[in-house]
Amino acid sequence: FPERLWTMVLAVSGVGIIFGSIGIVAETIISEAASGRREARRMREAVEALGDHYVVCGYGRVGSTVISELVHTGQRFVVIDVLAPSLERAAADGHLVVMGDATDDATLRRAGIERARGLITTVDSDANNVYITLSARAMNPSLFIVARASAPGAEAKLHQAGANRIVSPYTMAGRRAAELAIRPRVADFIDAALSHGNLSFSLEEVEVVAGSPLLGVTVGQLRADGVVTLAILQPDGAYEANPPEGRALRAGENLITSGSTDALTALRARA
Repeated sequence: FPERLWTMVLAVSGVGIIFGSIGIVAETIISEAASGRREARRMREAVEALGDHYVVCGYGRVGSTVISELVHTGQRFVVIDVLAPSLERAAADGHLVVMGDATDDATLRRAGIERARGLITTVDSDANNVYITLSARAMNPSLFIVARASAPGAEAKLHQAGANRIVSPYTMAGRRAAELAIRPRVADFIDAALSHGNLSFSLEEVEVVAGSPLLGVTVGQLRADGVVTLAILQPDGAYEANPPEGRALRAGENLITSGSTDALTALRARA
């Protein structure tokens, strides 16, 4: 009888351990799945709440550098990538992400392309960058688009597709090398002015929109506030370098300015 009782205890205990283990595993799986769904929903809602933001296509070496600059300047953005490892890295870095192919209109819509301020496509395929640019331009005619080009012939196609600016990493690297050789101190100064370190001066671009408090303000008045106007970009694309002190600002113009970080921050707030 004691042997039978011991056998019954072992049998019951074994069944309990088996079902208990299954329950723990099932609970863990369900909890992880629910957590993943919650995170996906949170990410989707955060992206849907974005407006006047940037859409960055690709989180490779170029794309991650772009994101770093956007973070430093306090811009809002969302990252699109078709590769799960890249998106996981972007999400781990604390960025909003959308999984999918940026050449697909549905993916661009999920990233809020109609509400976006700009699009930066850094995909390492010129054909994909052209297609993304075409799609984004059709969906948001006012979008400011910066596209990456690898082959020289791709630049013309990207212009035709609607890109406002085109960046060739190889061309820029060559120009940069030449500038450092010919005008190293000028290049260093510009780098310092555009950097995000603890510097006392910087360069900034400021748009004068209709109804802005800057309308009618003169270049001399800006200088009195510690802001030097290096040039004024007129609506027709012409640059007016070193404008005179009495030059009044007009709607539709963009100012290229230099000054202390505090003075430029105040100018941006005023604009």
